[in-house]
Amino acid sequence: MANDKRVAVLGVGMHPWGKWGRNFVEYGVAAAQAALADAGVPWEDIDYVAGADTIRNGYPGFIAGATFAQALGWTGAQVSSSYAACASGAAALSNARAQILAGFSDVALVVGADTTPKGFFKPVGGERRDDPDWLRFHLLGATNPTYFALYARRRMAIYGATEEDFAQVKVKNARHGLENPNARYRKEVTVEEVLASPVVSDPLRLLEICATSDGGAALVICSMEYAKKHGVSSPVTVNGVATVTPTFPNTVIEMPNFATDSSVSVPQEGRSFRASIAHAAYEQAGIGPEDVSLAEVYDLSSALELDWYEDIGLCGEGKAEQLLRDGDTTIGGRVPVNPSGGLACFGEAIPAQAIAQVCEATWQLRGQATGRQVEGATVAVTANQGLFGHGSSVVLAR
Repeated sequence: MANDKRVAVLGVGMHPWGKWGRNFVEYGVAAAQAALADAGVPWEDIDYVAGADTIRNGYPGFIAGATFAQALGWTGAQVSSSYAACASGAAALSNARAQILAGFSDVALVVGADTTPKGFFKPVGGERRDDPDWLRFHLLGATNPTYFALYARRRMAIYGATEEDFAQVKVKNARHGLENPNARYRKEVTVEEVLASPVVSDPLRLLEICATSDGGAALVICSMEYAKKHGVSSPVTVNGVATVTPTFPNTVIEMPNFATDSSVSVPQEGRSFRASIAHAAYEQAGIGPEDVSLAEVYDLSSALELDWYEDIGLCGEGKAEQLLRDGDTTIGGRVPVNPSGGLACFGEAIPAQAIAQVCEATWQLRGQATGRQVEGATVAVTANQGLFGHGSSVVLAR
């Protein structure tokens, strides 16, 4: 990718994940202030605020960009708010990046935060019989772990994955997250402990499904010229951001749908939806999966992480289990995946999680991921996904 298509990551910040029970704005402000301090940029210099929305926290959650701008202090900055379910953070980053590349902004703040309910996510209140998300809860009784289990069963049926493989993903990520100060769960587990935890949605167990969490994350991004003016000659850069949608027919079910597109009359061609997400970011960045040093992927369940190995191009179809068993995806292996600990250690704070992946990638590329550092990291990829076909992938390099 040509240099003029890059933007610099000047600062990153997070509010630790947990169950704090406070207003989501508090988490977002803390993350934003940390990112501004990391960047060495005063709040008054930010000319664009891109907020990632949360639909659980009333009207302020729907207009997160303005909510955070007000909480930090009105300055007249331009603002946008984005909702794309779990891909909201990437959508906000994409907006801010576009403003910078178009020359409308020099330095922008991207921020997302959430306060979540105990237990499973549920649909927004009210009776909406034409809303697929409402219907899948009320008509099917299908909570999110039901879908995670369907994906896991598919992997077992097609590729021969075992429950021990799924447990081993959790073991790996728990080990990675031990030294992460922002992680909610910082405890090592064994395969035996994972397999002894209660079944939530067969074949997945309690320790293999991510929790719902409170937390926040923020980025300060800027033009390459702005970075140079501020004495940052070799910043981490965003080289690609993908927010792609599926192509017809989409032959693997996606939440919250009940069925796939029919491929009887139109055969599936090219990549599946999930495989297309990172590929689009690679194309923008002018790299391939062989160039990747580490990946942060969307492990809603331990089984889903294995799918992502293949979708982001780390191995061929059906080869993810072997990649895991060989230790290639652990820190010290060929391409560590989720060195942060992933959602296994964090849980879901929906507007923040795609941003948090970029924070981790930045720390890794700077060599600042103390206790979980991937040595010699030069390129990182993130992969995330939102309901209704929102792709999310970011390629960063240094």
